[in-house]
Amino acid sequence: MPLTNLTIENTLPSAEGKQIKLFDAGGLYLLIKPTNHRYWRFKYRWAGREKLLALGVYPEISLKMARARRDEARRQLANGQEPSEKRRADKVAARIAAASSFKAIALEWHHTKSGEWAPGHADSVLRTLEMHLFPDLGARPIADIEPMALLDVLKKVEKAGRLDTANRLRERCEAIFRLAIKTGRARHNPAAELVGALKKRISTPRPALSQEQLPVFLVALRDTDGISLVTRGLMRMILLCMTRVGETVRAEWSHIDLAKGLWTIPPENRKLKSTVKPIAQPHLVPLPRQIVEMLEELRYITGQRRYVFAHHHTPGGKHMSESTPNTVLERLGFGGKNTKNGNAVIHGFRATASTILNESGLFSPDAIERQLSHLERNQVRAAYNRAAYLEERRAMVQWWANYIEMTTEKGCVIPVDQVPL
Repeated sequence: MPLTNLTIENTLPSAEGKQIKLFDAGGLYLLIKPTNHRYWRFKYRWAGREKLLALGVYPEISLKMARARRDEARRQLANGQEPSEKRRADKVAARIAAASSFKAIALEWHHTKSGEWAPGHADSVLRTLEMHLFPDLGARPIADIEPMALLDVLKKVEKAGRLDTANRLRERCEAIFRLAIKTGRARHNPAAELVGALKKRISTPRPALSQEQLPVFLVALRDTDGISLVTRGLMRMILLCMTRVGETVRAEWSHIDLAKGLWTIPPENRKLKSTVKPIAQPHLVPLPRQIVEMLEELRYITGQRRYVFAHHHTPGGKHMSESTPNTVLERLGFGGKNTKNGNAVIHGFRATASTILNESGLFSPDAIERQLSHLERNQVRAAYNRAAYLEERRAMVQWWANYIEMTTEKGCVIPVDQVPL
C-alpha cells in the first residue's frame, strides 16, 4: 500500500530504540531513527547486488519530491546507469565546473596579481568584479562565455555612465581569460575580441595654472590670511620642486640634507608599482635656496616631529592630508567649487612648471622629465640619467624658484630672459 503523508506524520519513533521503515512503492521507503530523524532511501539491485541510494531528509524532502527522485533513479537504471555512480560523477563534474567558473578563475587571478598591488587598489579591483561581473558571469563555466554575453554585461556599466570602469573591466576580463587559457580551462578570449567595442571617455589634461594666471595665484598664496606657515610651505615645496603631493606630504626630516640642499625621496614614497619599489632607486630632488630657507623656518615648528609637513592636530606623528593643497586652491579661488580666479588642481603645478621650463629653452627635456620623476623605460639610460642630470636640475630648480620669486614680487608675468640663471 502506497505511503501517505498522514501515515508519516502519525508514525512515532520506536520506544525500543529500533529503526522503523515506512515503505512506499518501487523501492522507496522512509527510515525513522530512534532520534526521530527521518531519511528517504531507495532500494534497488545492480549487478545482482542490493544497493541503497539516499534521497534526502524529511521534511525538507517531501513525499512527492522523494517519489520524483526515486523515479529519476529508476530511469537511470533502465538506461544502464548505476544511480550511486551517476551521483558521484555529477558531484565530480560540479566540483570541476565550480573550479572552472568565471568567479573561481577571476579570484585566482586577483589573488596572484594582488601581491603586486597596493592593498587599497587590490580591494578596489575586487569590489568592481563583485559588483559588475560576478552577478551575471560568476557561476558560469568560463569556457562557455561568448563575446556577446560579456559585452552585454559591460554595456550595463557603460550605460550607467561609468565608461572608465567598463573599459577597465574589459581589460581585467582579458587578463582573467588569459589565465584560463594558460591553465587549460578555456580556449578563446572573448574579452580580447571586444577591443574598441566600448565607448571611451575623451581624456582631458588636469586643470593647471597658465603662465598668465600664475602671478594672481602666487600673490594670493602669499597675502591670504589664515593659511599656516606649514601649509604655505607645503604649497611652495610642491610648486618649486615639482614633486607629487603624496611624496611631498610624506617628506621626513631624515630625508632632507639642508647643508647639501638635497631631498632624497625613498622608493616607498614614490609613485611606483609595488613590484618595482623593492628594486627602485630613491629620487633625488635638488632644493633651491628659497626652499632651504623655508625649511630652516619650519624646523622651529615641526623639526621635532617625524614629518616636515606634520599634521598640527595630531601630535602622534601623522603628516598633512593629501587633500590639503586642493583645499587651499579652492579657498584662493582656483579650484573645487570656487574657480573665480581660474581652475587648477595641485597636480597641475607640475604641468605649469614643465610648460614654462620647456618653453624657456634653457634646459634639456631630459632634465625636466627627470625632475618630474617620470620613469625612463630604457633601464641603462635611466641609470645614467640619474647621475647625469643632477647638476643641471639643481640649476634648473634654482632658476624656476627665482622665476616664481620675481613673479610673486612684481605680481605680473615675467619674461624668462629677465630671470638670471
